[in-house]
Amino acid sequence: MLTKRNIYLLVFIVSVIGLLVVQYQYLRVGLGLARVQFSEKIDTARKNITQELSEVNSLTYTLGNVIEKDTSEVRIGLDSLKKTAQYYLNDYIAYQLGVSGIDAPFTYSLYSRDSIVYLSSAKPHIKEDESLTYPVKIEGYLPNLLQKDMVLELGFEDLNNYFLSQLKGLTIPGLIFLLAIIVVLIWVLRSFYWQRNIITTTNDFINNLTHELKTPVFSIGLASKILEEDIPEQKKPIVELIRRETERLKQHIDKVLELASLESGKKLMQFEIIDFKPELERICRDFSLIAQSESIEFEYQLEDGNYKIKAEKFHLENVIANLFENAKKYADAPVVRLRAQLKNRRLLIAISDNGPGIAKSDLKRIFRKYYRVKNGDVHKVKGYGLGLAYVQKIIRMHRGTISVDSELGKGTTFTISLKLINDGQKI
Repeated sequence: MLTKRNIYLLVFIVSVIGLLVVQYQYLRVGLGLARVQFSEKIDTARKNITQELSEVNSLTYTLGNVIEKDTSEVRIGLDSLKKTAQYYLNDYIAYQLGVSGIDAPFTYSLYSRDSIVYLSSAKPHIKEDESLTYPVKIEGYLPNLLQKDMVLELGFEDLNNYFLSQLKGLTIPGLIFLLAIIVVLIWVLRSFYWQRNIITTTNDFINNLTHELKTPVFSIGLASKILEEDIPEQKKPIVELIRRETERLKQHIDKVLELASLESGKKLMQFEIIDFKPELERICRDFSLIAQSESIEFEYQLEDGNYKIKAEKFHLENVIANLFENAKKYADAPVVRLRAQLKNRRLLIAISDNGPGIAKSDLKRIFRKYYRVKNGDVHKVKGYGLGLAYVQKIIRMHRGTISVDSELGKGTTFTISLKLINDGQKI
């Protein structure tokens, strides 16, 4: 079974391999273009060499003396004349190649069609690989002198290295950028896993701490219940306050435990296909009783139909309860409304209030853990900023969405959207 970590590693490895393949393909294309350009340049050089060696000049005249072994007009021996012609021809070829834009190392051989070599470069000439040799047919003075067809063959030792050197302006930056991408990806993944470890450690700490807190909270609740039986009537409100605040603290502890457990993955969701309409009606009836006792105006409207969804009933009920709790506590004379409807094969549950509303700058942050909207420099209503984070977490685990529409001074509406089930299948 693939874990998230293995999936991230697999994506990273595939991405790096893909980048290497792309870089290799670009290199192949670049080498192909370099070969085409080289061929065009060598054709220009061959054309120039053919034209100049067809004429009578100091170079062709010297080569003619070497070919005929004629030293009558010079005061040096044949070997010295041959070496002079060798370097003379080498410099001439290097010049013509340079003019054409080629600075690769080369060798050459001057021979006739009957395979007699008359002059060759100081380095052994390359003959084995035809892809590295370029023949230049000599016309004019020299062939007429010998009455033979003559060829000047140019050879290049390793064109691949030459082509790569020409492409170093692309390959080296490409490799540097690829290395930079790999380093950044590794750093991002390490940072991600480091943060995940911190979150896991923090959740474990919160989990252990809240469990430890539950014991004294239970003891305080039990003690206040015992005290209530034997205290004077005038002190009973104090004990009732202790019990009420103890119960509120217990609810906060349970909420922190639920959120920490969900984020750490220790508490699995048990999904089942249910008709959520009866559950939603019951939740609304229960809240109506609370609304009557706390002077809250509450209305609800449930569209007729089957609210069949795949859900974890306990947590989804908690979501509705959390949104009700938020809706009632931010207004002096709370007005809370719930509307459920079926639209586009989805169940939409909208809960609205007449509270102070939420500024646009806060709308994107209200679902963050521990974030609370401020009223001036103080929080009007106490809390820990966990309720909406819990709500969003549960809705996402149900593969649904929650949106918020709010305007300052005009209240807020939270809308939950869940997929409906049709004949046992999600649609």
